[in-house]
Amino acid sequence: MEKLTASDGTSIRYISIGHGRPLIFLHGWTANAREWLPFASELADEFQVFCWDARGHGDHQYGEDCDTHISTMAQDLQLLIDKYDLQDVVLVGHSMGALTTWEYIRQFGTERLGGVCIVDQSPKLVTDDSWEHGIYSNFPADKNQQLIQRLSENFAEGVLELVAFGNNVRSRENFERNSRGFQQMREYLQKLPGPMLTACWQSLTAQDYRDIVSAINVPALLIYGDESQFYSQTLANWVATQINDSELHIYENSDHSPQLWHRERFVYDLRRFVTRLSEA
Repeated sequence: MEKLTASDGTSIRYISIGHGRPLIFLHGWTANAREWLPFASELADEFQVFCWDARGHGDHQYGEDCDTHISTMAQDLQLLIDKYDLQDVVLVGHSMGALTTWEYIRQFGTERLGGVCIVDQSPKLVTDDSWEHGIYSNFPADKNQQLIQRLSENFAEGVLELVAFGNNVRSRENFERNSRGFQQMREYLQKLPGPMLTACWQSLTAQDYRDIVSAINVPALLIYGDESQFYSQTLANWVATQINDSELHIYENSDHSPQLWHRERFVYDLRRFVTRLSEA
């Protein structure tokens, strides 16, 4: 992997392949660049594709004081864009990656962007009297504090429970029978830096990007799963109505990671979307 040194000295590792219009893939919380590599390989015939390990993520050594705040991730993203002098970038953000996209727009605007692809995310994770489209459509601040406490006690189990006890019945059943998939996820999560990623979670759940979503002035491709553990189709429709030039796709029989359930369809939809941008 190539390396970018952030202003605080943190090494940000990333992969760059292909040539053409730049696409930057931004992974979700607790994930890493590998989440996107199969898609990057498919698209590198036509585009210059970047996949990074966001700070605090990936198989790298970080100092205990590594800043994993979402605002700092957005600054890292600007550093990457500046390093290659990228223009007309398409940001592809899944989950935390979508939040990173919105935080980037909050700080730096859309001058360097040609479009965005948002995958299964809410602009505000915590629910309250003004917002019911967060996690589970019912995730108030006290429930988030309970989760943060659980993450501090047993990070891996806290994440698994977050995934299992949501809106996807299949996930709950697989968790309760300790399916091989959940066993593999547990083994993976146990190797991650829990305190660092818990701090990251706290920064994610403190954000409210509703005003940013409604101010997006570049085309947006929106991909949501109809069986997402976390978010409803009502949220997907809300996001679509907030962005003037948006294209919404609901992927059937797919959870919070619809791109993994419909790989070929996702590549097709994204390629077609970016091609349309180039023809505009």
